[in-house]
Amino acid sequence: MAKRFGGEFSPDGKASAPRETVMGERRIKRAGGRAKLLYVPGVILAATSLNEGAAALVIALVGAGILTLAAWLLQEGLEAEAAYHARKVARRPALPRKMLATALTGLGVAVAAYLGDSGIVGSVLYGIAAGGLHTATFGIDPMKDKRMDGVDTFQQDRVARVVDEAEAHLTTMRAQIDALSDRRLTERVEEFQVIARRMIRTVEEDPRDLTGARKYLSVYLMGARDATTKFVDLYRRNKDADARASFEALLVDLEQNFAARTEKMLLDDRSDMDIEINVLRDRLQREGVHLKTKGNE
Repeated sequence: MAKRFGGEFSPDGKASAPRETVMGERRIKRAGGRAKLLYVPGVILAATSLNEGAAALVIALVGAGILTLAAWLLQEGLEAEAAYHARKVARRPALPRKMLATALTGLGVAVAAYLGDSGIVGSVLYGIAAGGLHTATFGIDPMKDKRMDGVDTFQQDRVARVVDEAEAHLTTMRAQIDALSDRRLTERVEEFQVIARRMIRTVEEDPRDLTGARKYLSVYLMGARDATTKFVDLYRRNKDADARASFEALLVDLEQNFAARTEKMLLDDRSDMDIEINVLRDRLQREGVHLKTKGNE
């Protein structure tokens, strides 16, 4: 069953959400943080063109907008790539954000170089050089789906779709709760998320568990997302204590159900493994091969 995490040095006498969830999210956000410095060139380009006349200012603003969009796409692409590498089964990003960022960076640098009287040819060369450096620094997007050996493509595609949907629901829940700026509620949602993600990882490791978990990862998480949205709308208006208590009770109930289902899947997997081991041992014994066990050594 799910357990509340607590400790004497944590807020309200309870520890923050499990380290694995917090660190996993921080790694993904930290990956995107590498792109934040690239918002600066757009600001500099716009600021240095304020006194250069209307035409130059318009061109500079267009270039600044392109560079800013490139930085944003790169940040999103780096976070998507980190999430891709963190999962055992994942589909490649539908939109190649990092490669689009590379192209836009090259275009933005070309516009900036044109304002600096580099001429068309020189501006193009600067843009190509910037795109090349951008690719060398940040790489390209993952180009193929991540799959597990021994599992058919159809089953893995089903798992990837359900996992993507589940992660989207969890992300929406977190974004809604973060809007309240309530540390304890944020921690409670994180505690539920770690339980839900244990089920997600279990399904990724053994897609045969998808049938039993699909209702939880789609219907239940969708309901949790909708309940969170309604709670946030209500609580933001009047800080209703009863609504807060009901929402926290819902999270506890969800934690218990998700944890129990995940535990059952793990026990079923262990039973399947024991059966396979016993069948293999019997077959080897029929072939005259006797395996030593710890009790017989």
